[in-house]
Amino acid sequence: MYQKINVGIISTSRAELIDIAKAWLALSLAFTFVYAGASLMRGGIGRIFTIEFPILFIISLFTAGLGFLLHELAHKFVAQHYGCEAEFRAFDQMLYLALGLAILIGFIFAAPGAVMISGMITRKENGLVSMAGPLTNYVLGLLFLGIGLLYPKIAFISHIGSGINFWLGLFNMIPFGNLDGLKVLNWNRYVWGGIVIIGIYLVFFLR
Repeated sequence: MYQKINVGIISTSRAELIDIAKAWLALSLAFTFVYAGASLMRGGIGRIFTIEFPILFIISLFTAGLGFLLHELAHKFVAQHYGCEAEFRAFDQMLYLALGLAILIGFIFAAPGAVMISGMITRKENGLVSMAGPLTNYVLGLLFLGIGLLYPKIAFISHIGSGINFWLGLFNMIPFGNLDGLKVLNWNRYVWGGIVIIGIYLVFFLR
């Protein structure tokens, strides 16, 4: 059992902090390859040597990284609200896959890990825990859009931040494997459908 570390109201461990940092960096780097257009299939891999690439990496750390962190913390907080132990664990193979696809074809498959929950929990509570992450991404994406409207000089950053978070929220609603969508669908198909429709609108029509 890992020794618990309390950071404010957050109960965590050294293992969780390492896994969060590892997934944060890998996911941010994958998004950097995509936004830089630096993929082998598209012939733009040389763009990793431009000045824009490290700048995009820093932006991705803040936008994708923040979206990833708050997504996982939302799962964690809701699970703890229902009396469960909850910690994030990275899936190394999925991190390799995310980076590999981004480098090869410029596509993001964002499933860097999951919050592992132990304790008694109902199907409804599990669905609520799962939907908390994507909804957090939707809200964060809207906040990035609002920041862009208030501060046009950083509209480029807000555009990336909103796009990444809307996409992360919708992607995680795919009802497959360890993604959130399957757990929400198993609880309530109407709630699942509503969240997916909102995500489609945010990703393809709002922006």
